[in-house]
Amino acid sequence: MEIPELLGSGLVLLLLFITGFVGAKMKIPDVIIYILLGIVVSSFLYGSHLLHFTGEVGIVLLFFMLGMEFPIKQLLNVAKKVMKAGILDVVLSFGVTTLLCIAMGLDIIPSLIIGGVVYATSSSITAKMLENSKRMANPESEFMLGLLIFEDLVAPILVAILVGLTAGAAITATSMSILLLKVVGLIAGAILLGHFLFSRLGPFFDRHMNKDIFILFVIGLALAYGGLALFLDLSEVLGAFLAGIMLAEVRRTHELEKLVIQSKDLLLPLFFLYFGTTISFNEGIPMVALLILILVWSIVAKIIVGFYGGQWYGLSKRVSLKAGLSLTQRGEFSIIIATLAVGSIQAFSSVFILLSAMIGIILFQSAPVISKKIYGKKIVKQQKTA
Repeated sequence: MEIPELLGSGLVLLLLFITGFVGAKMKIPDVIIYILLGIVVSSFLYGSHLLHFTGEVGIVLLFFMLGMEFPIKQLLNVAKKVMKAGILDVVLSFGVTTLLCIAMGLDIIPSLIIGGVVYATSSSITAKMLENSKRMANPESEFMLGLLIFEDLVAPILVAILVGLTAGAAITATSMSILLLKVVGLIAGAILLGHFLFSRLGPFFDRHMNKDIFILFVIGLALAYGGLALFLDLSEVLGAFLAGIMLAEVRRTHELEKLVIQSKDLLLPLFFLYFGTTISFNEGIPMVALLILILVWSIVAKIIVGFYGGQWYGLSKRVSLKAGLSLTQRGEFSIIIATLAVGSIQAFSSVFILLSAMIGIILFQSAPVISKKIYGKKIVKQQKTA
């Protein structure tokens, strides 16, 4: 007897609540606990179009809210402050990883996908860990958050390019040029709409934002611009992030977030659950030697970025090392890119993400102790940055 979708949806949400509640008690990030749940229940939910769609809406709302945090000028200022560290991050985490995969015998597209999976630190895990460990006011937190913002700018563009490359078309100079034109056009459209239209709509938002129907406009904008990106064979994540940047020009971020956050919190766990259902270990863990190499390198690369980038930012060696040790966990962007892969590459990426997140949590918690043992106690008390 087939279970009605309404009953099934209710049971899934209750199961997510129970596992999320247990994970919070055990101090396990909900990203990991939901992926593991997806692996466990994959035989029941594999291939569910409803789960896939609702999860996709959840990830769109997440990056829509990220975009709303940053008006265009502020976004450019933050990116400028961490530019050198951000470029080093792209070179080491994405570039070198891709080259390592090619050197180990993988084709160019799978190598680029694995490079993308390795690139971005998990914003959700890192921010939550900073808050839970009461390190948000520490000197390194501003640098870390700035680097995460830089990655949030680069990663959606990287996803868009990888989506285009994995669409099945041959890679030529013409196809790459068209792809880049689409990305530039989508970004330019968001900037122009934000600057010339939404920056002037403050009074309109003030009059209508408290009405029940206004949420339809806000979420509709996020889904429409994310859908436009999909229509252009780009990533919905890039479109959603740009939609958030447009609305940030209204300068009503706090009020707008209140409209979106509950919908996001309801649907986002379904994205991680769906990703877990796509992971299969029927053929074991593929390419174990490469997995170990990439996992070790992914940790080393982030430590290097944090150590040298932090010093360029103005931090001491001790604090910079602590920042680097706290940036090694991968999460939501890595999962988005991993969904572009198939077969053994997706299984490889899935195992990497899980191991990276778990090891990253341990390194994050151990970072103050490790940096203190290597560089000793700080002699001059550094100014805390709110």
